[in-house]
Amino acid sequence: MISICYIHYDAKLKQLFLTGINLRPMNPPPRNPDHRYSTRPFPAYAYVPGQKPHPIRDPEGHSYNQHFEDPEVFNAREWQQCDAYLYGIDLFNYGFWWEAHESLEAVWHTAGRTTETGQFIQGLIQISVAHLKKHQGFTDVAQRMSTEGLTKMKQIKGIYLGIDVSTFRNGVIDYFNDKTQTPVTIKLIGMGQTQ
Repeated sequence: MISICYIHYDAKLKQLFLTGINLRPMNPPPRNPDHRYSTRPFPAYAYVPGQKPHPIRDPEGHSYNQHFEDPEVFNAREWQQCDAYLYGIDLFNYGFWWEAHESLEAVWHTAGRTTETGQFIQGLIQISVAHLKKHQGFTDVAQRMSTEGLTKMKQIKGIYLGIDVSTFRNGVIDYFNDKTQTPVTIKLIGMGQTQ
């Protein structure tokens, strides 16, 4: 004889229960950074797996049937001219981490995956994914992804693609080592604000 115990709980608790994740408070994504760099509108929601429709595959997704093309060129000296890059930074800063990863991936392809610039952008992508995983409560995966992302950037010093790399690196380390509860945001140096 099989006995079944019915417990009422929300979908997030169910997901955590079924995956064996330790419960811990999730940090909400930042919603009010000081500025924007792109004028493109944000998607209707920040995609978190299991909580909203998949943006591309689900007919209810915010980007369903939209096709995004890689930028034609990405020159590290003219990063200010690349809307996909600027939009990716905006998405990152406002907690649209899955969407930031998608936007920055297009730039990564154009920059060349194995170039110094490509490696740096891949690091940004991995750190964006790390934020999403930490938000979901997958701290081990988040820690690993943030470390891998920083490793991709280890050769870069100073200001690169508008990012103060040392400040960014320290912010990532502090956030993923729980020294701060505030997700990392990126302030681009040498770039005006649109809002």
